Amino acid sequence: MTTNTIDKPIPSAESVIAALSLEPHMEGGFYRRTFQTDHHAMVETAGGRRYLMTSIYYLLTKDSPIGHFHLNQSDIVHYYHVGDAIQYSLIFPDGTLKTVVMGSDIIAGQCLQLHVPGGVWKASQLTSGLAGYGLISEAVSPGYDFADMEMGSQQKLSEQFPEHTELFEKLMRE
Repeated sequence: MTTNTIDKPIPSAESVIAALSLEPHMEGGFYRRTFQTDHHAMVETAGGRRYLMTSIYYLLTKDSPIGHFHLNQSDIVHYYHVGDAIQYSLIFPDGTLKTVVMGSDIIAGQCLQLHVPGGVWKASQLTSGLAGYGLISEAVSPGYDFADMEMGSQQKLSEQFPEHTELFEKLMRE
């Protein structure tokens, strides 16, 4: 364990993964679904019936520092918890790029919550820091289903948004 500025122990990424029972995620990092609205009726979407809302833990580590570009159909609200800051790159349908850093340093402009509308391409990247990981939660509505997520293709996104080709090369699986 390393320590922060007030000598409080910082748990290792492996300890956090074990404590929260996280599993590898296809976009990179680790996750676990923590909630789904079982007590409400399912909602109809273009992709089929979905829970009204789902929620997950999501962790990036120094060994898996990138959540590769992907697009979700549902709106997602991200909540920062602990660890190093995480930088998000969002590409809207009109090609606008927005960069947001989630972290605890709100005085420096980092945010604790981030809304990403459905239909926006998103990638995340762990920033350097003492912890070696960053932990967030996501609330997804309508609820998350793998069928509603599209992993980015470097060729497809570079053709659609040529001005962001360099970013796709950095934050996308080959």
